[in-house]
Amino acid sequence: MSKVYVGMSGGVDSSLTAALLKEQGYEVTGVYMKNWTEDLPGMKCPWADDLADAKRVAVQLGIDFKVFDFEKEYKHKVVDYMIEEYKLGRTPNPDIMCNQEVKFKLFLEAAIEDGADLIATGHYARVKDGTLLQAVDTNKDQTYFLYRVTGEALTKTLFPLGEYTKPTVREMAKDRGLFTANKKDSQGICFVGKVGIRDFLSQYVEQTPGDVIDKKTNKLLGHHDGAIFYTLGQRHGLDVGGGLPYYVVGKSMEKNEVYVTTDLNDNTLWREVIKLSSVHWINNAPASGEYDIRVRHRAPLKKAQLSIDENGDVTLQLIDPERAVASGQSVVIYDGDVCLGGGIVA
Repeated sequence: MSKVYVGMSGGVDSSLTAALLKEQGYEVTGVYMKNWTEDLPGMKCPWADDLADAKRVAVQLGIDFKVFDFEKEYKHKVVDYMIEEYKLGRTPNPDIMCNQEVKFKLFLEAAIEDGADLIATGHYARVKDGTLLQAVDTNKDQTYFLYRVTGEALTKTLFPLGEYTKPTVREMAKDRGLFTANKKDSQGICFVGKVGIRDFLSQYVEQTPGDVIDKKTNKLLGHHDGAIFYTLGQRHGLDVGGGLPYYVVGKSMEKNEVYVTTDLNDNTLWREVIKLSSVHWINNAPASGEYDIRVRHRAPLKKAQLSIDENGDVTLQLIDPERAVASGQSVVIYDGDVCLGGGIVA
């Protein structure tokens, strides 16, 4: 009988994952990953409640339960990385880094060392022979967040929810009487619950007022409390008065200035060519040619011509221009249902 350690977050998805694997005959151990426990002003970190919920489901299912403490490594690998990227004026994705460094590296290694044969999570994705495939529920598909996982890690990973839609998962959890069946999905950054990125960053960086400038006229339109808090294409949070909406089209971290325009066709808002660095292929690098790409979670797939240079960096020539692709964010590449990998916008 194979031993599988299930990452249980206290939510419905990972609860059902554990239940299904037990039903399929695996020897299941639930594991709560203690990644972040810090409270923020006005927001209590829900980790203790989530841990209690995960524990209750484990008791319900009659499975062993453990806590793995990754808080120190998590702060270093995920949180510090995110803060540094924002300081450089980029737009990182901490969920992607969490999967790469914690769930499918630290957790996998610790589980195998502890006697597991496999790990499992409640991600909406499918895996087959170390190949990552999109979930059946395209609305919930999470392969965008998983593109930096290795093929080797995937050979030791199970994603039981990849075949189901979210409403079906809720129903299946209710049918089994799982304690978390009606629990709301967590929102916001992977480690700070309902706190927005601006509120989170402001705990770690100084708010430094600066100017909001019209890109076309160079006219001063207003002020902001830190260029670090703004990203390309952003419309809300700009205190620049009435009239047509303004969009962020650039910023200078050195001058602490944010540049805006009312012109939705401004060329800095649109990209026909995207260059990727820090490229990661789940298995082998693909040949040059046409592939589907996704520029952010839940964005529709778009066609692009892919070429790889001698350094391994990728250039994507888009068939249709894409709006607000910010440096630091990830672009993920697909061949049909298969998630090949991706890279970080230069």
